[in-house]
Amino acid sequence: MNGPIKFEGLRGARFHRVTKESDIEITIALDGIGDTDVSTGLPFFDHMLTQLGRHGGFDLVAHTVGDLEVDAHHSVEDTGISIGRAFATALGDKVGIKRFSSVSLPLDEALIDVAIDLSGRPFVHYDIAFAPDTPKLGEPGFDPQLAEEFFRAFAMSAGITAHLSLRYGKNSHHIVEATFKAFARALRDAIRIEGDQLPSTKGLL
Repeated sequence: MNGPIKFEGLRGARFHRVTKESDIEITIALDGIGDTDVSTGLPFFDHMLTQLGRHGGFDLVAHTVGDLEVDAHHSVEDTGISIGRAFATALGDKVGIKRFSSVSLPLDEALIDVAIDLSGRPFVHYDIAFAPDTPKLGEPGFDPQLAEEFFRAFAMSAGITAHLSLRYGKNSHHIVEATFKAFARALRDAIRIEGDQLPSTKGLL
């Protein structure tokens, strides 16, 4: 059954999305301990989603069955959509959250900047480019350019304003992993409860 289901009394949600291209089941608990159970058919992508949960400080179950015989694009983008929908549902009315966060995160020679606003207004600026002939990562291969599709799908589905930029870096694995970790750390900070008021003068996020 398609559609998010919020956990009663908790910042958590379950989401099941089925299309002709993928079948995805997501469970997320924002106030978790970073436990993950991930299976997408793409080992490198699994590793990145594990980083997302671990460094985001939330428990994440993500099971994706997609048409990998066609391409990895559908599985990656649809997983981003599904996690984004579950995240937004789990976050609820956003009362008391910090809302804004920015992180500069290094991984060896790579440095990534991420700034987010849990604004309810989806927007993504993604300034992390890879050459068209950059080798795929893992087996089956994960095209580094697919990282943008994940983050764009996640942010648009979750209603997040996100700016992700590469300061510098050479190794594609390091760049992609640093981006997932930086995004996760920014989310972890932005969802933190620090009061009992909605962080907006409009009265709605």
